[in-house]
Amino acid sequence: MALDVYKEWLGIPEGQRPPDHYQLLRLVQFEDDAEKVRKNYKKLNGHVRKYATGQYSVESQDLLNELAKAMLCLTDEETKQEYDQSLGRVIDDTDATTGRRPMTSYLQDDGVLSAEQIREAKAHAERSGLSIRDALVQLKLVEADVAARAFARELGRPYVDLADMLPDDSVLDQVPRAIVRRHVCLPLFADNGGLLVACVEEPDSELEDEIRLRFSLPIRPVIATPLAINQGIAKYYAAGLRKEAAAPAKGAGKATSGKSSSKQTEVLSEEDKAQRKQLGLIGMCWSVIGFSLLDSFVFYDLFYKPIKLPGIVPFSGILIGLPLAFLIYLSYVKPNSK
Repeated sequence: MALDVYKEWLGIPEGQRPPDHYQLLRLVQFEDDAEKVRKNYKKLNGHVRKYATGQYSVESQDLLNELAKAMLCLTDEETKQEYDQSLGRVIDDTDATTGRRPMTSYLQDDGVLSAEQIREAKAHAERSGLSIRDALVQLKLVEADVAARAFARELGRPYVDLADMLPDDSVLDQVPRAIVRRHVCLPLFADNGGLLVACVEEPDSELEDEIRLRFSLPIRPVIATPLAINQGIAKYYAAGLRKEAAAPAKGAGKATSGKSSSKQTEVLSEEDKAQRKQLGLIGMCWSVIGFSLLDSFVFYDLFYKPIKLPGIVPFSGILIGLPLAFLIYLSYVKPNSK
């Protein structure tokens, strides 16, 4: 008859064989004190080593290995949590500060991710400086929309598919492109006493203040994928599509329910200003070059050559071209606001 080493050497009553890690190390179920785990392991290890030579040397070595594996599992926080869950323990992973569960917990609960994949994503996020959500997508462990839904659950926010949404033009007109690009967000419409804004992250105080200032309404954030929001910005804020409203004075402005006003001041972003300046410089340069060529190939033959002044460098075209070039430059850099 085979020796029951668990009963004879460790005093574990007959029953489940092999015993779980807690039974093996003579601990109460789900013991969280790592120091106590190590203490029990050391005591039992010393006892089993008494049988390391002689008739039961093989059984002794096998049991010593089991004890070591149990101790290592129960003293590693992440491995212990996974093991405890396999035994039916309900893990409360709610953040004490925010009161939220991490998005990875929802994905694991839904069977989308394993504990090993979560560890892989966390390690990748730490190495690359990405968020967990972006790390999961970059590693192709989940699709972008699945990650966004889980992130929305973590934040306690609704998730929206922007393909199903049609933003209100009167709302879009009131939020400049520079703002939506800076915050990676897309204003949608006023609803239930707030302004719905699709966001990639939880909105910061700057965006909240901006929305309240322009609409006299609090922001109601909803979560969407980064790709969907950037595509929405490209679609609804294409160059020349809309004229943006200037920032209202504090305390002014209410959410619009009808068509936007036709008399709006065009506000240029820094990118637009730089582009206009560049176009102005190009126009100015070509104007000077063009009139220089007129000096050399047209004005010289018409005016200078007949009066026999070959030694004088013609410059009448330049005199005309320089003021014109400057006017061209100003027309790009300082366009008239309508």
